[in-house]
Amino acid sequence: MTTALHYFRWAFIVTAVGLALAFWLGWGYDHSLAGSISFFLIGAVLAILEISLSFDNAIVNANKLKEMDPVWQRRFLTWGILIAVFGMRVVFPLLIVVIAAGIGPWEAIELAATRPDEYARIIGGAHLSIAAFGGTFLMMVALNYFVDEGKEVDWIRSLECQLRRCASIRGLEIAFVLAVVMLFAVVLPGHETARFLFAAIGGLLTFLAVEVLGHVLDSRQATVEVAARGGIGAFLYLEVLDASFSFDGVIGAFALTHNLFLIAIGLGIGAMYVRSMTIMLVERKTLSQFRYLEHGAFYSILVLSLIMFAQTLWHIPELVTGVLGSGFIGVALVSSILYNRRQSV
Repeated sequence: MTTALHYFRWAFIVTAVGLALAFWLGWGYDHSLAGSISFFLIGAVLAILEISLSFDNAIVNANKLKEMDPVWQRRFLTWGILIAVFGMRVVFPLLIVVIAAGIGPWEAIELAATRPDEYARIIGGAHLSIAAFGGTFLMMVALNYFVDEGKEVDWIRSLECQLRRCASIRGLEIAFVLAVVMLFAVVLPGHETARFLFAAIGGLLTFLAVEVLGHVLDSRQATVEVAARGGIGAFLYLEVLDASFSFDGVIGAFALTHNLFLIAIGLGIGAMYVRSMTIMLVERKTLSQFRYLEHGAFYSILVLSLIMFAQTLWHIPELVTGVLGSGFIGVALVSSILYNRRQSV
């Protein structure tokens, strides 16, 4: 308990402050206890989802940081976390809104802060594009995790074994996602089909671009490791990796809420836990792994992708989305704890 408090005290403080801000933000928008509780829960779910998705991020960060000069380690854990929180978790969601809604960044911030009704109307008009882009990207992320020959641990064994066996079929995930996209394109009204397809293809191309970037970075890993002690190369490498990891959480956040400030709060809390986990891994050279938590996170991503597609046709309350997403993560966490107990007997 003392060790956890030592490494996670700032994350706990940020969590308390962030969730209090989420509660206050909900009251400011809805002027009701129900609205405040809804914002509080969505902020908590965003934080949980970001934390769950970032276990791999923390491991990669720790593996690189242990080879870096102590000065650059401190720089990454200070400057790097600022870039992570305010760059990918604040600026990037703002850019999504700016591009989707066709407005300037300052106008988007002003609308979100002073004219929430107008902001909501603009976001509502851009919701089709956001849902198509995010649904496609997230479905590719989830399928890419499960349809993998190298995947060794199964949680829902009967389903995941079958998906792993399909990994030898090249392009299966892309074909499946495109089939889902075409199905919704047929059902949507004709005047919305082009916009839906353009955004969905954009989401698919973005995922493939991130994959290509990951392979390029992997192929140059040896070069980066040589330069690690110099500092700047590894620092930039870690920042690019963090951006790639956090992209999933940023896109998924729009399945829960369109409120820019609530997204920043929830994902910012998650980023602080990534920092704390990274420091703990570097200093203690150990990791307390939850066997199925990652599985729960990717099932949650798959559910979010389906919900985002469904939102192009029907209104689905954010609270329902949050409960479903956190439910998979919670069940996976419990399953992991039970597994660890059985192994310790």
